[in-house]
Amino acid sequence: MKVDKNFCMSSYLAFRYVTDPEIVFKEGVMHDDHVQIREEDKIPCRNANDIDQCIQKILAGVDLSKAALFLSGGMDSAILASYMPKGTKAYTARCVAESAIDETERAAEYCRIYDLEHIIVDVTWEDYLNTMDVLMRRDGSPFIPNEPQAYVMARRAAEDGIHTIVYGDCADTEFGGMDKLLSKDWDYRGWMERFTFLDPRKVLKNPVDVSEVYERYRVGENGIDFIRFISEVYAESAAGALTNGLKLANLSFVDPFERMKMAEALDLQRVRAGESKYLIRDLFRKKYPMLTIPEKIGMSRPAEEWLRDWKGPEREEFLPGCIDGLTGEQKLLLFSLERFLNLLDES
Repeated sequence: MKVDKNFCMSSYLAFRYVTDPEIVFKEGVMHDDHVQIREEDKIPCRNANDIDQCIQKILAGVDLSKAALFLSGGMDSAILASYMPKGTKAYTARCVAESAIDETERAAEYCRIYDLEHIIVDVTWEDYLNTMDVLMRRDGSPFIPNEPQAYVMARRAAEDGIHTIVYGDCADTEFGGMDKLLSKDWDYRGWMERFTFLDPRKVLKNPVDVSEVYERYRVGENGIDFIRFISEVYAESAAGALTNGLKLANLSFVDPFERMKMAEALDLQRVRAGESKYLIRDLFRKKYPMLTIPEKIGMSRPAEEWLRDWKGPEREEFLPGCIDGLTGEQKLLLFSLERFLNLLDES
């Protein structure tokens, strides 16, 4: 293992995780690999019926008598709700803040249709502060912004006697759900600027060039395979947002969508015409013919409100005044990184 704190800081800010498993923040501090299923092991699906059969087969191998569902207001977990036994507990997070999006009403409707026990888990900024350190120590890395939220739900489920969590997180990356990222054919530079979560050069005194990650996906002189980038780089960071908290709560877990992939090339014209995740949409219509398809909403967290009075990082690694002009999500990344560096100093 190689210790390179500057590289790790830059990689985390750009991609939300350290992209090189051989490089660590500090000697003895290992970061987790959140990829569960390799590409060659995924089941190819051509249509909604294929996805339906795959989910049935995957969940047939799970003891659902001691399982629960993480349920949002979106299509993916709503579809999974239809396979769970009646009375299954379904947990929905609700952030306690004025600006937070509330998905509980929509989730409750799915529970009514399939006779599940709906449990709403309120999550506050205090919950974030009380859980982020233990999450970061376990993972050997700063947290991904919705990790604390997922862990609070996981901990509640464990207290309720649940052994396994079923969730649907990977449908976006496997079946063309990232409609804004798929909105056009990006050139190399345009993709770098669009995807990078927070440019390390804007906030770090000693940023490290992490463009090698993008180079792996370069096509020709100025093109990039952004679809493969989403299914690999983005997917790994997204996976960590849930799996770290589930592991910390000593829960087993399964995301059926993670075990599947599209058998045919993604039809970008359909996505760009408003049919993101068109195979998933087809399956949702079969499971909920009485409902309209919900608009995509990411796991809500009111970072702007929570960090409204934060003055920015004080450590010497950061540029003075570096939070000026940043979004709430970008501030949360910085907040996480500084707190993690403080933990490293204590260990």
